[in-house]
Amino acid sequence: MLRFMPVGDSMTIGSAGEHTWRYRLWQHLRDSYDGPFTFVGPREELYDKSTEAPTSYAYADPAFPRRHLAGWGEGWLHMAPLIGEAVRAHRPDVLLISLGLIDLGFYTNAEQTAENVRAFVAGARETNPRLRMVLLPVIPNIRAEADASFADQVDLFNVLLAKTVADLDEPRSPILLASWPESYDIHADTYDGTHPNADGEHRIAQAFAGAMWEAWGIGQAYAAGTS
Repeated sequence: MLRFMPVGDSMTIGSAGEHTWRYRLWQHLRDSYDGPFTFVGPREELYDKSTEAPTSYAYADPAFPRRHLAGWGEGWLHMAPLIGEAVRAHRPDVLLISLGLIDLGFYTNAEQTAENVRAFVAGARETNPRLRMVLLPVIPNIRAEADASFADQVDLFNVLLAKTVADLDEPRSPILLASWPESYDIHADTYDGTHPNADGEHRIAQAFAGAMWEAWGIGQAYAAGTS
């Protein structure tokens, strides 16, 4: 069985009442991958905005493997110390990673964030030297439209992320840099300028699915308009 672990911040954990891009990707792989698979990780909850904590299980459709390693307000800085134990305990084959916006917004600059990417990869590989990873570039949010210095940091980090992936990619533990989600528009694909609505969930899932299909032959091309 192929075991995927979604790793991310608020865009990955999602909040009460949402499907999440994790669900959209599961739905796609269910219909396109010719083999057993599941999602794994130490967490299952959604973020509950009423309690300001990850205490909700109110998925729009809970009938899918909901496990993950994602947290509202967490970034590479927070996940790097956790990933080794998460890989040991839950034995993923593939990490699906969407991190960086929180780091750049609140904790570290682009160069420091890139160093935390390296620490994360090292920690994951220390536990499983054959682990595969797919990394999503940071999608600028609405803050980047009004804050030029923040936008510059996002752009710089994405350049550094591409270089980091090129440096760390190796045959026994390949790392893919997914393409930017196709036609992603924060005004149409999010509900608040940051967090994906249903259309945004599909576009993020499509980015991960496309990378795995093109590089590894997992699944198929993502079908636009999947419900």
